[in-house]
Amino acid sequence: MKPPNILVPQHPHWPKLSDEERSALKACITDKLKAENAVLVAHYYTDPDLQALAEESGGCVADSLEMARFGAAQEADTLVVCGVRFMGETSKILSPEKRVIMPDLGATCSLDEGCPADRFSAFCDAHPQHTVVTYANTSAEVKARSDWVVTSGIALPIVEHLTEQGEKVLWAPDRHLGRYVQRVTGAEMVLWPSSCVVHEEFKAVALKRIRRLHPQAAVLVHPESPENVIAQADVIGSTTALIKAVAEMDNKEFIVATDGGIFYKMQQTAPGKILIEAPTAGEGATCVSCAHCPWMGMNALQNLEQALDSGGNEIVLDPAIRERAVIPIRRMLDFAARREIEMKDRGNA
Repeated sequence: MKPPNILVPQHPHWPKLSDEERSALKACITDKLKAENAVLVAHYYTDPDLQALAEESGGCVADSLEMARFGAAQEADTLVVCGVRFMGETSKILSPEKRVIMPDLGATCSLDEGCPADRFSAFCDAHPQHTVVTYANTSAEVKARSDWVVTSGIALPIVEHLTEQGEKVLWAPDRHLGRYVQRVTGAEMVLWPSSCVVHEEFKAVALKRIRRLHPQAAVLVHPESPENVIAQADVIGSTTALIKAVAEMDNKEFIVATDGGIFYKMQQTAPGKILIEAPTAGEGATCVSCAHCPWMGMNALQNLEQALDSGGNEIVLDPAIRERAVIPIRRMLDFAARREIEMKDRGNA
């Protein structure tokens, strides 16, 4: 099966702001957040100005699931989600009583776009003996068709658990992450054939060359990357795991194979470290994304202010879809909570 063709937008080029304009705009947005009893959550891949504003205004910068969990724990009436659409939907799934708005509802995701709910449902129907495990980078409709929703940070232990139970796994949508999970766990899996346009662009041959130029650098790779890139990694992990690696490892240099937006938090966490973008150039390169998600780039201070002004760009979900979609998410969260308790008990034994 081939995934649908995806129209990748040009990475937006917002007008450059002077320091004075940036400060004034951030102050204006902060005032509007307070007036609306709203909290701002931003993904690691968004513009540094948005990440800084989220922190300064009492919000958070995190991965997609932690954004939604943080929002659900707030007493705010409105959640303002800077990221891509599935992140806003996940926030709405976990906080149905809150209004969820985004700077641009057109900010989608190649994994989400590459896994339309109707075709995915038919794929599931064709494999009725498989447990359906979907990555968080999917629509609410796809989540509603799933048995489990996972993040890259917990995919391995959940699939290991299912394998121990003798279950076969239908995995969607990222084929690279799916193959990585399959290889590590030995699970019997069928894979949906999509990929992330950002991570797909990292090139193994060019990575080898840059490693020769920086022999002391640790290579950090998100598992959405191609297998021959993952094979060169010193650390393979989620956004949170890669940020933690920069802070905790002794290396002074790091070659990072994920969206360049993560450098803001890495530099904040470990200001003395040198960060190098893994190459998207080399043989066969098209540089569709150049290590920066064009949909993430649709978030900016300017349209964030406009969304707060208009009150539009609200995430609205069919209640029946939301009620089904929350089940596999809660299943993952419960599993994670039990696993954390088990690991603490082992550490105390």
